[in-house]
Amino acid sequence: MTAGMIAAMFAAGFLSAAVNAVAGGGTFLTFGVLTLAGLPPVAANATSSIIQFPGYITSTLAYFRDFRRLWRSALPLGIVSLVGSLLGALFLMSLSDADFRGMVPWLLLAATIVFAAGPWLRPKHLGERHAPGIVGLAAQTATSIYGGFFGAGMGIMMLASLGLAMGGDYHRLNAIKNFLAIVIALVAIIVFSAADAVAWTHAAIMLPAAALGGFAGVHFAKRAPQALLRWMVVACGLGLSIYYFLTG
Repeated sequence: MTAGMIAAMFAAGFLSAAVNAVAGGGTFLTFGVLTLAGLPPVAANATSSIIQFPGYITSTLAYFRDFRRLWRSALPLGIVSLVGSLLGALFLMSLSDADFRGMVPWLLLAATIVFAAGPWLRPKHLGERHAPGIVGLAAQTATSIYGGFFGAGMGIMMLASLGLAMGGDYHRLNAIKNFLAIVIALVAIIVFSAADAVAWTHAAIMLPAAALGGFAGVHFAKRAPQALLRWMVVACGLGLSIYYFLTG
């Protein structure tokens, strides 16, 4: 790896965790830079999932005051997230690089569309509920299956499913989302490591950056105009989709 690629990987790790702490979409950055660094698609996706883990932890800690009042409500969502992400990760490990490579541009395009539609997907007028309902648990199960399998755009999908499950304001939902992302990423670490699918040299460069980015992203989320960040992520997702369609 060149010094420029190492710098790009570190920057992508930081920015991806910061973006994930705000809403989601950071996987676009890590998956893209890892494939450009020469990793095969399955290894890039598995390594990208590992890289997000410290960012999820630090962003959850930054929301600690919000989350410590919500953990009982989040527990059933954590259980279904564990099961769903396990199914998604195992499905990824069953695919060859060629099979997954053919799916990548379609997954990226679909995730980009979902991410762009995030403000309309997220329920705005639901009252706050202390326990998730059946519909919300089912939506979170589906989201966690996707998260265990690919993950790009998972954050905004989770905010939408949590809106259905529990309602409440953005920061309440974001605190729970970051916790559930820890559960999904932890399952991915176990499955992908056991399958020897992780490029640990690449991960070692990006993990410290992700830890810093996750903590910084929460403070950014409380201050920055999120519309600008959202459309930057959408542009990245569309660019990667076009790239993988053209090079497929």
